[in-house]
Amino acid sequence: MRVSLDQISNFTERIMPGNKPAAKNCAWLEACGYPGLKLLLEARTDERQSLALVPDAMGLDLQNVSCVFLGPAIADHVAKYGRIFLRNVRHGLYLLPLSVEANIGIGCPVDPAFALGGERHKNPYVEKLEMAARDGVTVDEILWRALEAN
Repeated sequence: MRVSLDQISNFTERIMPGNKPAAKNCAWLEACGYPGLKLLLEARTDERQSLALVPDAMGLDLQNVSCVFLGPAIADHVAKYGRIFLRNVRHGLYLLPLSVEANIGIGCPVDPAFALGGERHKNPYVEKLEMAARDGVTVDEILWRALEAN
C-alpha cells in the first residue's frame, strides 16, 4: 500500500494525540526504510511512557521506556550535556531522525545499549527522504489496518 509522508504523519498524530515528534519521526523512519509504524504500534500499548532522565556513572538507563516517547527529551539532553551512553533502550531507531537532524553521531540504535553524541557532517538520508517526499512510501497494509483498528 502506497501512502505519502503526510498521511503517515497525520495518521500517527491522530492515534497518538499530543506526540507530534513521534508522528514526524515515524514518517522519517518509514521514508528511510525503517519500521517506524511497527515500532509505534508496539509502543502505543506501553504502560510507561515517561521517565526522568537522570544520568548515573554509566550514562542513562532508559529502563526499556520506548524512545517513541523519550526521543525528544534524550536529544535535548545530548544537546545540553554532550555525548552519553544509553542502556536498556527500547525502540532506539526513534532517536535516528533526531540525531541526523541535530548532526550528532549515533551508535547502533537497534542494540539495547549504545552511545549518542559527537558530530556528524553529512546527512546520509537526504536522497531517501527527497524520494519519499516526492513518491510516497510503501507500507505494510496489514500493519496500517491494525493501526487504524486501535
